[in-house]
Formats: sequence, C-alpha cells, structure tokens
Amino acid sequence: MTAETSQTLDRGLRVLKLLADTDHGLTVTELSGKLGVNRTVVYRLLATLEQHALVRRDLGGRARVGLGVLRLGRQVHPLVREAAMPALRALAEDIGATAHLTLVDGAEALAVAVVEPTWTDYHVAYRAGFRHPLDRGAAGKAILAARQAPADDPGYTLTHGELEAGASGAAAPLVGVTGIEGSVGVVMLADSVPERVGPRVVDAAREVAEALR
Repeated sequence: MTAETSQTLDRGLRVLKLLADTDHGLTVTELSGKLGVNRTVVYRLLATLEQHALVRRDLGGRARVGLGVLRLGRQVHPLVREAAMPALRALAEDIGATAHLTLVDGAEALAVAVVEPTWTDYHVAYRAGFRHPLDRGAAGKAILAARQAPADDPGYTLTHGELEAGASGAAAPLVGVTGIEGSVGVVMLADSVPERVGPRVVDAAREVAEALR
C-alpha cells in the first residue's frame, strides 16, 4: 500500500476476489483470516458491498459474489472486443478465414468478436454470441490445453468437423491477461488447416493479449 491508495477499497476488492475464487462462499471468520483483519472490519466491508449488490449472504451467513457484478461485467465484452479487433482483422485478411476471439463463460466457450475476410468468396458463418462446450472445437480446446501447458509455451490446437461438418479450426490461448481466459482462432472450410496457420494464430493471440494488458 502507498500513500496514494485506499486501504479500505483495497480490502473490499480483495474480498470480491476471494469470493470469486470459491463456489461455496466464505464466512466472516474465513474472510477475516484470509485478509488478516478482525471480524468487525470484515462485517463493515460486507455491509458496504451488499449495499451495492456486489456481495450477498445466504441463510447460513456465507458471503458470495452478488448479482451486481453482472452489471459491471456487461461492459467488459465490448471493451475486450474493441481491443481485439485490429489483430482479428489482420488475421482474417492474412489467412482468408473467419477469425474470432472466444472467452470462457462458465463451462462454455463464447465467441465475443468475429471478423470475416473481405476477399474470399466462401467462409464459415461464425457469429459473435455463438456458444459451444469447452471440450469441442479448437477455441475451447486451446483454452483447456493452456490450463495444462507451461504459461510461456501454450502452442495451438487444430480440429476438424467438431462444430460444423467440413470445417476446420485453429486456435491459440490468450496468455498473461489477468482475469480473462480465452483464445484467438480461425475457422475455415477445409479438410485440414494449412501449416502456416497455427503459428500465425499464436502470433495473433499474443497481439490480442498485449492489447488487453
């Protein structure tokens, strides 16, 4: 903490992060131990966060993230989409395939930004808002692979026909972006993905990650 920062705000944000990392909520005692402050401070923090609907407490007294965070979260996708568009446009034009940015949404992969190439006659109709299981398609599988791979060498994932017959995909995960888990990829009408596409997708994912940091 420095003279320019707010200790109370810092503690409140730490509460939200701690609650976001658990599925079962935390008690006042548990939060007190994790934050290293007394229970009175925790009660005050929770009461303030509850007033803004950022925290709720269940009948057992366990604190959980509140629905108010959804109002904040709705503004995230447009900002992420705007930051990613230059790299996606360059990728789509270079490869001649539909480029996309996909983020994790629960147990699903959600396409939040899609760019189609301008110079090809045929391309896969892939739209923003499209959802699919994380374990199907290159976009989701790249994210799952990154959870197991070294952070500095996530590589890329190739698939064929998993989401649409006759379509192949390539995707690479976003690396080093705090609070965002996702991937950048392309989908094309082809029996296989050309050799140069995988490394190009990795480069695009790095560009998007840099734009989001």
